[in-house]
Amino acid sequence: MRVVTRFAPSPTGMLHIGGARTALFNYLFAKRYGGRFLLRIEDTDHERSTPEATAAILDAMNWLGLTPDEPPLMQSERAGRHADVAHEMVARGTAFRCYVSAEELQARRDLGEEKRVAARREGLGDAKKAVLLAEAGALLAPFRSPWRDGGAPPSADAPYVVRLRAPDGGDRIVEDGVQGTVKVHSSEIDDLVLLRTDNTPTYMLAVVVDDHDMDVTHVIRGDDHLRNTFRQIPIYEAMGWAVPHFSHLPMIHGNDGGKLSKRHGALSTTVYRELGYLPEGMKAYLLRLGWSHGDQEIFTEDEAIRLFGLDGINKAPARLDLEKLGTVNAHFIREAGNDRLFDLLIPFLRAEGDLDPSARDRIRTALPHMKDRGATLVELAAAFRFLRAARPLELAKNAKKALSEEGVDRLRKLSSELRNLAAWTTASISEMIATYCTATGLSMGQIGPPLRAALTGGLPAPDLAPVMDWLGREETLGRIDDQIQTGAG
Repeated sequence: MRVVTRFAPSPTGMLHIGGARTALFNYLFAKRYGGRFLLRIEDTDHERSTPEATAAILDAMNWLGLTPDEPPLMQSERAGRHADVAHEMVARGTAFRCYVSAEELQARRDLGEEKRVAARREGLGDAKKAVLLAEAGALLAPFRSPWRDGGAPPSADAPYVVRLRAPDGGDRIVEDGVQGTVKVHSSEIDDLVLLRTDNTPTYMLAVVVDDHDMDVTHVIRGDDHLRNTFRQIPIYEAMGWAVPHFSHLPMIHGNDGGKLSKRHGALSTTVYRELGYLPEGMKAYLLRLGWSHGDQEIFTEDEAIRLFGLDGINKAPARLDLEKLGTVNAHFIREAGNDRLFDLLIPFLRAEGDLDPSARDRIRTALPHMKDRGATLVELAAAFRFLRAARPLELAKNAKKALSEEGVDRLRKLSSELRNLAAWTTASISEMIATYCTATGLSMGQIGPPLRAALTGGLPAPDLAPVMDWLGREETLGRIDDQIQTGAG
């Protein structure tokens, strides 16, 4: 059997973190076993599905590199096929026409609720309360249609829905790849609607038909669908189709254990891109949200494909930890190729302000040595502010303090030595400053603060020698001169 998995989002909104993890797990499982990973857009909710949401989902998948092996299947384009299957089930006797109206069903539910409320009244005898609760339970139980065994329609043109004839008696058992053995009694499964009165298919029918037609062998999805599995398997059985292997992933919670929300980081996947995370960083972090392999924390995609398996998925909900995400992303920033990282960084640098060619060149030169200065591209872009600051530099409070009269005088003397430096490299600058300190009896603690203040204006920056190298001779001496002239004024 060749493994085929699918990711099937509904385009009623953006691709959020939970959906991205589900897509990743399906992708990795298929790739590990040399199978196919497919994408289906479940757009049958015409009122809520939008082309914009579909485009956003595809964009997020593309950013994460979760490329399906075939063009995406649009579920709404297959309504005719879904209806044909429902009618075939009627012919087989595994589905039936039901003439109970929606109004009748609502009245049934309303009556059940009324009896349930009535049973709570004070002063009601135990016997009467038990009767009311039993009657309420029967009315609110999964619906079994009076038409499931056939019968003449109320009239020749009476509207009807097509319902699945749910299994009778006994337990229904699913051997779930994550949850283990899951069991429900057949009485908990309703005669679910397959076709509405206008002959349009329901979600339950469409999912099963599409999974069958796409040759899906493994359904890996959130455990909020676990209940649906017991309603969908009878559809496979009614058509004599092979039932795929089901695996239901636990939900993702916030870092406090509560239901995931925006305050925890329940954001659109593309928002994480805008926040400066790398796709490989996101994938490596999502992989560890509920899956583990020994004590290893960070995986490349090749490692993940080689090692991923359903047996490594935890049953307990995972917790979204943005601090951990930052740590993982920082690792992949350090591992990223310099050319690619610089290209990715450009939009974030531009968001900081105009990027003139000289500043661009300085940042490009410094980048290989500055990769550890940010957990995201936003943070990394901010780390280069000292290289693009406009002259004369605006001084922070700590920088003004360092540029005292004594500090400016030391800068003036050092500037003369710098102008005579033959080679402008990190090594030669570092050697010259060390020699200068020895000759003048000054320590780096005395010359460093005013020099750093003049070069960065008080902005965070690494060691001074590489800073001066990246700035170049002209910019370095110009920034020093600005402060000397300001001090002299």
